[in-house]
Amino acid sequence: MFSQSAKYYDALYSAMGKDYAAEADRIASIVSAHCRSAGNALLDVGCGTGRHIEHLRNRFVCEGLDLDRTLLNIAAERNPGVRFHQTDMIGFNLDKHFDVITCLFSSIGYAPNVQRLDQTMHTFARHLKRGGVVLVEPWLRPEDWIEGSLHALYVDEPDLKVARMSISRRDANVSVINFHYMVASRDGIRSFTEPHRLTLFTDAEYTGAFRRAGLSVTLDRKGLIGRGLYIGTRDAAGKG
Repeated sequence: MFSQSAKYYDALYSAMGKDYAAEADRIASIVSAHCRSAGNALLDVGCGTGRHIEHLRNRFVCEGLDLDRTLLNIAAERNPGVRFHQTDMIGFNLDKHFDVITCLFSSIGYAPNVQRLDQTMHTFARHLKRGGVVLVEPWLRPEDWIEGSLHALYVDEPDLKVARMSISRRDANVSVINFHYMVASRDGIRSFTEPHRLTLFTDAEYTGAFRRAGLSVTLDRKGLIGRGLYIGTRDAAGKG
């Protein structure tokens, strides 16, 4: 999905002002408040280029997971010594357990329906230690989606210019975003299109998926970037 845009991913979100260091601090604070397991092993699902791991690895023993090999190559170069897994978030099996599992920056929206959301949360729960915590940053909810809105993001660096534009569209409960890129570098100018489909899950669908997976769940409505953050915990006494 990101094979053409991966090399521009970090530049785009730096231009947007995304503060990975501050988000990592907030994650560490939430984990400290909610995690009751004894270790500090963290799995970042949908890790992308590994920017969160870059800041979390000083606090946790981190691993990353993503479906896109191009993004993982960047993440591995940025985080030498960290183990990365190329697999889908919905049904992976790593044969180990973690104290913390994160799924950030709305990666969960790529689950195509409620059934796959349930399967994903069961997969997370299966890899979570008793007393551990799952943090899921949601995509937009149905009531937040604005049909036909225009979006643009620009990179203006000395050796790189990128414009990424889109018009929002909705197909039932799925947001459809076709990103149109124009990229200028010393090698020339090129353009390409990148389609994305993210499901507009409701609060009830998110919390239901956590509970059906045997996890208690609360919602931090502010979260990391204003989209909220679901905090799921597994009972340390063995009931979840």
